[in-house]
Amino acid sequence: MKKILIVEDNTEINHLIADALKKNGYECQQAFSGTEALLYYEKDDFDLVLMDMMLPGLCGDELFPKLKAIKDTPVIVVSAKDEMDTKVGMLTSGAEDYITKPFEIPELLARVAVQIRRVSAKSGEASGSKLSYKELTLDEPSFTVLVNNNEVQLTKREFQILALLVSHPKRVFTKQDIYDCAWNEIYIGEDKTINVHISNIRKKLKEFTDTEFIETVWGIGYKLAK
Repeated sequence: MKKILIVEDNTEINHLIADALKKNGYECQQAFSGTEALLYYEKDDFDLVLMDMMLPGLCGDELFPKLKAIKDTPVIVVSAKDEMDTKVGMLTSGAEDYITKPFEIPELLARVAVQIRRVSAKSGEASGSKLSYKELTLDEPSFTVLVNNNEVQLTKREFQILALLVSHPKRVFTKQDIYDCAWNEIYIGEDKTINVHISNIRKKLKEFTDTEFIETVWGIGYKLAK
């Protein structure tokens, strides 16, 4: 389970973000000041930090370099400060993303999924990790997929989509989530791109098994089939 540090002094917003992340399978540590966040960060390992800029104790400008000096954990800034200079300054300083308040929860979740996926990909390259589900095995460093010990020839994007689903077996992914992960771009509207890739994955897996691995959740997106 991926662990996220939420740094937000507004109690309502902090709980709103935490509830949404927990429902999507993430573990959360909530901090309500920059000072509190730094204490948690020094004692524990996190996969992602969601950080407001206007914080008591240590403000975002002070907290951010301290976090990056300890460990290069991805940071998404979530702030009401919408000045271009602030956004550019944080991004050029090393923040992975910047979301302006007010924000929509689906967009926040999509951007979180992108960063978490990148973290998982990096750790997979470093450790040679594999993902497994039923008779399915995915080797991330080599982009190899085996079903019942038969190699399935997937494209890189097909592999990324399947790996995303397998890495979070209980989560429903929207088309935007999938697009953000496999294309590293924001999904801008309805088209058949995701449908075609999902269909191709299903057909290729069907050559070696009758097991259905991908379930369509109508009106939302896709998830790993039970």
